[in-house]
Amino acid sequence: MATETATREDGTTEGSGRRRVYLDNNATTPCDPRVIEAMTPYFFEKFGNAASRNHEWGWEAEEGVEEARAQIAKAIGADSREIVFTSGATESDNLALLGTVEMYAEKGNHIITVPTEHKAVVDTAKYLESKGVEVTWLTPKPDGLIDLDELRAAVRDDTVLISIMAANNEIGVIQPLSEIAGIANEKGAVFHTDAAQAIGKIPFDVNELGVHLASISGHKVYGPKGIGALYIRRRRPRVRVAIQMHGGGHERGNRSGTLAVPLIVGFGKAVELAVLDLTNGEIDRVRALRDKLYRGLTSKLPESYVNGSMEHRLPGNLNVSFAFVEGESLLMGISDIAVSSGSACTSASLEPSYVLRALGIGDDLAHTSIRFGLGRFTTEADIDYTIDRLVDVVTRLRDLSPLWEMHQDGIDITKIEWQGH
Repeated sequence: MATETATREDGTTEGSGRRRVYLDNNATTPCDPRVIEAMTPYFFEKFGNAASRNHEWGWEAEEGVEEARAQIAKAIGADSREIVFTSGATESDNLALLGTVEMYAEKGNHIITVPTEHKAVVDTAKYLESKGVEVTWLTPKPDGLIDLDELRAAVRDDTVLISIMAANNEIGVIQPLSEIAGIANEKGAVFHTDAAQAIGKIPFDVNELGVHLASISGHKVYGPKGIGALYIRRRRPRVRVAIQMHGGGHERGNRSGTLAVPLIVGFGKAVELAVLDLTNGEIDRVRALRDKLYRGLTSKLPESYVNGSMEHRLPGNLNVSFAFVEGESLLMGISDIAVSSGSACTSASLEPSYVLRALGIGDDLAHTSIRFGLGRFTTEADIDYTIDRLVDVVTRLRDLSPLWEMHQDGIDITKIEWQGH
């Protein structure tokens, strides 16, 4: 007979002696109930096409879309006319890179980015490279931050685009956006940032930062999946991107396709709520839980290493490598805790995180890295449980490891010359 389980609001499940904890909020977040409430009428009562301007159903849908556009614009200090809805940050990144390179082809054929970017930027840059665009890949410092002097030296007269993310999806490192924008503006280059992980977690104002293009995603801020936006600056300077999606001229011609009205309405509400978290103490609460997790793991598990800067980091992100542990065994041992061994977009790969490798972290540690993503529904009980589980599993796996035993005996494993057969 099946034992009943009860799922709590925070995503954990209790019953039959088993608890589940969700700490993968950098991959995706649950829809906030207030977001679902805002979306619901647009599935049936207000189901019209926002482009149908000759009846009430269309007017209601358009009104919902424009309210959401205004909510998102207000959240990032933009004009609502600067918000272009897309299917998500991946499409926004593609539109930003492909559209900028095509639009400013007469100025030059050179872009600058970083190998620690999200795959949506990395793979698009590699595609452009295959088509003859010259790409400069900056070398991140060991803490994940870029070297501003290296960036300044890399910018050329024919540089059309600099694309550097606001906050990294794996290690949570926050880049100095205003300084990067200053360098871009000096040279007349367009500055794009993938801000999917930043909105609602750190202050983000496009005018204060000097950003020209910014990608945003709904499902990173407790909104629905399948919806996002690209901010495109209209003034000082006016930035344009070449159209990549043709047919119908929706979104002021920037992105054709029937608008997903319920998703857009939910996206707007989610962003509005997320920005409130910056002032209502929620971000401080999440940061305190993150710091508790950090202290609990590193104080009880020697040879644990935090990846990326702790000073310049998202409040809900912690990325830790546990030496002398086999990575796959570790993940299997904590299967009741939702975490990630890297970006959600690459978790099917057995390769170690490309972000950590770009920081110079060896494969042995990169393979044992765990990304913890705390969020709005994370509780202190979740953190206590996670610390206990990680300490138990890591300790047990190390007890089975001859390398850990050798390390305990003071043997420098790096100097051992292993015999091959």
